[in-house]
Order: sequence, then structure tokens, then C-alpha cells
Amino acid sequence: MSKLTLGSYPHMLGFEQLERLLERTAKTAEGYPPFNIEQTSEHSFRITLAVAGFREEDLAITVEDRQLVIRGRSRDDSAERIFLHRGIAARQFQRSFVLADGVEVGEAVMENGLLHVDLTQNQPETVVQTIKIRKG
Repeated sequence: MSKLTLGSYPHMLGFEQLERLLERTAKTAEGYPPFNIEQTSEHSFRITLAVAGFREEDLAITVEDRQLVIRGRSRDDSAERIFLHRGIAARQFQRSFVLADGVEVGEAVMENGLLHVDLTQNQPETVVQTIKIRKG
């Protein structure tokens, strides 16, 4: 059985990039740290990551090729401390979110061990283009 791709559909022209985005998104399904995505208005969203134990300077937020990437690297001070139990994860992480066209990353705020990243989706203008037909 052959794999169906978006290129197999003759009426779907130029959607190869969408297929690559879907494949890339499937590869970023790691489970740490946990996160929420909430809709804050009709055209805005908020991603919230639980980043207990991380400081602002331990975190980096970038947008790379329409992909929001949030990385965390905590300092390793475990040599200075003796843990009887260590249940709070302090490992480094990378969380990626693929952004649609027109989605812009706004403010990032750290509050009570939660990192909030606000996104807005700009609505494109409707464009109607008339193509003239010339005689051949």
C-alpha cells in the first residue's frame, strides 16, 4: 500500500510545505514540560508552560522557520546540595510549536513558576484578482 501525500491530490497545488510542517509537528510530541494552550480572544492565544525551578535567564524563546521554540537549561547546583528526595524535574527541555501564517509571538511573562507566551493571529485581507484572457 502506498502512502498518500498532499501532492497526490491534483487540486491541491503548492501544499508540499504544509505536509512538511505536519511531519515536523509529529516529531515534537515530547511530554516535558507540561503545557496549556488557551484562546484568550477571537484572534489571540496563550501558551503556558510549567517551568518550576527555572529562572528567566534559564529560558530562551525563539521563532525559527515559522516554529516557536522554547528551550530551558537549568543550572546544575546539585553538587552543592544533598537531596533526600528529588521529585522536581530540572532537566533541560525544548518545546516546539508550529505557527500558521499570520501568527505573531507577542509578550512572554514568567509568573509563579509558569511561563506565558502570548500569540496573535492577524487576519489576512481578502484579495480578489481578475486574470485577463488574451487571444492566442
